[in-house]
Amino acid sequence: MAGIIRVNMNELKVTVEDLPADYNLLGGRGLTSRVVHDEVPPDCHPLGPYNKIVIAPGVVSGTNAPSSGRVSVGGKSPLTGGIKEANAGTPVAQKLGRLRIKAVIVEGKPAEKGSWLLKINKDGGELVPADSLEGKVTSEVNRALFNDYGEKAGVITIGPAGENRMSMAGICFNDTEGRASRYAGRGGLGAVMGSKGLKALVIDETDAPKVEIKDPDLFKTGAKKLNEGLRSHFATKPGGTLNSFGTAALINILNEAGGLPTRNFSEGVFEGARQISGETISDKVQQRGGSGMMGHSCHPGCVIRCSNVYPKADGSEHVSCIEYESDWAFGANCGIDNLDHIAELIRLCNEYGLDTIEAGVTMGVAMEAGLAEFGDGEAAIRLMQEIGNNSPLGRILGNGSYFTGTAYGLTRIPVVKRQGMPAYDPRAVKGIGVTYITSPMGADHTAGYTIAPEILSVGGQVDPLETSDKTELSRTFQQVTAFLDSTGYCLFIAFAILDYPDANEGMVETVNAVLGTEYTPDDVPKVGTEILKIERDFNRKAGITNESDRPPEFMKYEALPPHKHTFDISAGKLDSVWDYIE
Repeated sequence: MAGIIRVNMNELKVTVEDLPADYNLLGGRGLTSRVVHDEVPPDCHPLGPYNKIVIAPGVVSGTNAPSSGRVSVGGKSPLTGGIKEANAGTPVAQKLGRLRIKAVIVEGKPAEKGSWLLKINKDGGELVPADSLEGKVTSEVNRALFNDYGEKAGVITIGPAGENRMSMAGICFNDTEGRASRYAGRGGLGAVMGSKGLKALVIDETDAPKVEIKDPDLFKTGAKKLNEGLRSHFATKPGGTLNSFGTAALINILNEAGGLPTRNFSEGVFEGARQISGETISDKVQQRGGSGMMGHSCHPGCVIRCSNVYPKADGSEHVSCIEYESDWAFGANCGIDNLDHIAELIRLCNEYGLDTIEAGVTMGVAMEAGLAEFGDGEAAIRLMQEIGNNSPLGRILGNGSYFTGTAYGLTRIPVVKRQGMPAYDPRAVKGIGVTYITSPMGADHTAGYTIAPEILSVGGQVDPLETSDKTELSRTFQQVTAFLDSTGYCLFIAFAILDYPDANEGMVETVNAVLGTEYTPDDVPKVGTEILKIERDFNRKAGITNESDRPPEFMKYEALPPHKHTFDISAGKLDSVWDYIE
């Protein structure tokens, strides 16, 4: 089987379709955005019957290419009102790839309330009732499904937040040990899945035909080049920055740069940064022992291994994992410097099925509104539990930072297109601000990660406070990222491909080997541009215009300490990103 599994929730029917010829070269984000563009009415209600959920592995997912286990999820976002792609690193991506399933498309809504499970194997798919899973947190769902279908299965699920159609709900995938911990978190796509009555999917890859590679020799050559680059770069090599300290190594780096958003984006430096840094996480893992682990992988074959398992004081497992964004969101952004409180907040997000970025930004807004004091981790945990309890306050918080800030009459609400900003303040890192504002995805750092040159001096060195060249910088990163999000490769391979031409060439060669194409590295931004065009077209038809692509007003007049900068890139310059692409 090679093609699309289409799930009609109106009729509770599953069919297998051939992949349309003009989709043959697409995967991951390229395919999810194309299907959403072609099949979803832009003006539809995100939680109504006309929206769809599209799940697609990347082009090389399921092969033995290094760090290639990413899967994309697409739909119309209930948070931003526009097109959305969120992706996760998980064995599920590889299982779908080896089954030659290019996409799973879920459409419609069942006539009656109830929960459903979609079973997928080499012969197709089947919907079965799943009322026994209704209301369960994600870890309970995973335990039940692994018990029923075996530990080698892949599991996709939503938590209670998705079932309750909260706009910060994500879609959860299992990690290498079966934990419910890997998220396509951003944009509220878990609420869309919940609106369709689909609680979970279970994937059985028994007797899978495996990924068809049209040129095995070229694939082997390309994978070797990329692997060598990843194993050589300071950020991605074994024993390197990400492997040793995880992504939270960025806490101290951004703090020193004055760009670590603190206490709801009111400051750029957090006095408690060292207590929550990647270095401190590593120290605690070593000191506590037990189940703790640095250098953990989210999917088999990952070279970078930037994940972790954070233990409690007695060595038992607390959560996997504490990523930079999650660490910052509940840490500096909330003024919390207690890693155990942060770990518990992340664990609750994993259980309830929440995007940790949106949840942490919302918590900072809630603290600004006076629902808790900045720095009070126990109060933050209680507020998080309100979301899990689906209380009236929990429903306000569960619908995100913009909804919460508006409900409490705040003016400092750090969002673009109603989506909470990640862990880099645009007033101190101007290029990432352009990405937040101009990306079709809303405030999303992974859509164009200019942090590489602005903060880490990867792929060149750029002054983060300078404004003149940032639209061009962000545009280029958005173009390349759209391509990478389609391949199934982890975004962090960008460190190697930016600094090592051979690694970049190798990445492109693996894609060519699978697809039978003849792309060169110069074609990467061109392919990415085509993806951005269709995303932009969908958003315009959904009513998102250039005027929607603006920074939060408070960032124009509140100068961020310590640099005392505002976000001062003009509307005309921001619009020029799209003038060029279109």
